[in-house]
Amino acid sequence: MTSFPLVDQSHMRRALELARRGEGHVEPNPMVGCVIADGPQIVAEGWHQQFGGPHAEVVAIQAAGTRAAGTTLYVTLEPCCHHGKTPPCTDQIIAAHLARVVISQQDPFDEVQGQGILQLREAGLQVESGLLSAEASFVLAPYEKLIHQRRPWVLAKWAMTLDGRIASRTGSSQWISGESSREVAHALRGRVDAILVGRRTVDQDDPLLTARPPGPRVSARHIVDTQAYMSQGSQKVRTVDAPPVRIAVCHAAPEDRCRPLEAAGCQLIRCQADSQAERLTQLLDELGRRKMTNLLVEGGGQLLGALFDQKSIDEVHVFMAPKLVGGEAARSPILGAGIESIDLARQIDQPVVQRCGDDVYIQGRVKSEERGAGSKEPGASDE
Repeated sequence: MTSFPLVDQSHMRRALELARRGEGHVEPNPMVGCVIADGPQIVAEGWHQQFGGPHAEVVAIQAAGTRAAGTTLYVTLEPCCHHGKTPPCTDQIIAAHLARVVISQQDPFDEVQGQGILQLREAGLQVESGLLSAEASFVLAPYEKLIHQRRPWVLAKWAMTLDGRIASRTGSSQWISGESSREVAHALRGRVDAILVGRRTVDQDDPLLTARPPGPRVSARHIVDTQAYMSQGSQKVRTVDAPPVRIAVCHAAPEDRCRPLEAAGCQLIRCQADSQAERLTQLLDELGRRKMTNLLVEGGGQLLGALFDQKSIDEVHVFMAPKLVGGEAARSPILGAGIESIDLARQIDQPVVQRCGDDVYIQGRVKSEERGAGSKEPGASDE
């Protein structure tokens, strides 16, 4: 394994910080940051700022101008070597007469996958890779899931009381969390591609499912409604064009209930499977085909439980209010079959706990065997 000096690590950490600035702006492209430096001195910085816009390396090279010659370029993801919405970054790196390129993570995209590194080396540049790769993998995890599994990164969000209830026995839930927590939740909505709830949530709360104030992305609204029972008087149907509303129904949903929803402007996703688990799998596959990188699930216990049982939840955002509800019939956030024993519990990796007004906000990624120890928050290095 290549041993990198501290100055290299410092510059790559900065590149990782810059990469995060693209969150919500660049998807389905990856978040990428870049630093050009001459020894300890930073010459220029850049990050991928907008889908379809210049990549991080190009932004930094343009900022550096002629000062880029003979320096080192640090980038969190392998430079592209193909024509997409922009020309190949490798061409511009070579033209800038850089001496060295340090890369954190190889790009898993089919048209790159090491070819960018090969082109740079063939042009005579010194190229090293693998610096802070675990930290880069943390930043790139949603992009990598979309590439490898062709499904979106699933964020589960709920607000609950101190005794673990998301609604009272009558279904009352507004408002469990405080205003500060709701502001954070709206910010989450404003950076994802899609929001998903179940019909029960629609019937009980009739949420608008929009980000207020708007964020960098406009999230398509999705409802799991197997038999197309959703009321045409719902807020989502009345605001169907801003943003779009898609309803996932089963193949046996009655046409006399589907047609009015389609006539109102809703898009129907007809899932062919018979079981709920299979229909959810088909829905996630469909969202992946639409290149949706991040999916925020705000559903009730049944929907979250179904996703939990099939190990589809990647990340959680939980707002815990200092309130007590009680009652056997009060609703819990995750239902479904659940686990058989505590030793099988899904662990939250490196949870972040903070205050949101009077509430406690807990966020973190669900540890999985596939990601293992390769998913680290930037800065949490074991080097």
